[in-house]
Amino acid sequence: MLTYRSPDGIGYSVQVTNPASSNAVVLFRHPDGQHSRLDRYNWYISHGPEARSVTSRLDPHLVEQSLDQESLARLFRRSMPVWRPDPVPNAWRSNSSHTGRD
Repeated sequence: MLTYRSPDGIGYSVQVTNPASSNAVVLFRHPDGQHSRLDRYNWYISHGPEARSVTSRLDPHLVEQSLDQESLARLFRRSMPVWRPDPVPNAWRSNSSHTGRD
């Protein structure tokens, strides 16, 4: 399993998931393990020959092997939180909405 230490000293475990023909999701799992909102993700984009075939799939293990610390740092710098806060706090929600019902 890959690991990456962020600039603030937190050691993330790295997981490659959801492979497609030209991309895969790289998850940076926070060591806390209790809050997925501390996890981060980014897309790994492949420019290899498999990217030209819509029926092929990237092998997650090969993607992991191709990631060095420099590429992990680049992916982490541009990563996004898995969880996001509600963009509008105290927003009114419709009664027909399945979220926010009282």
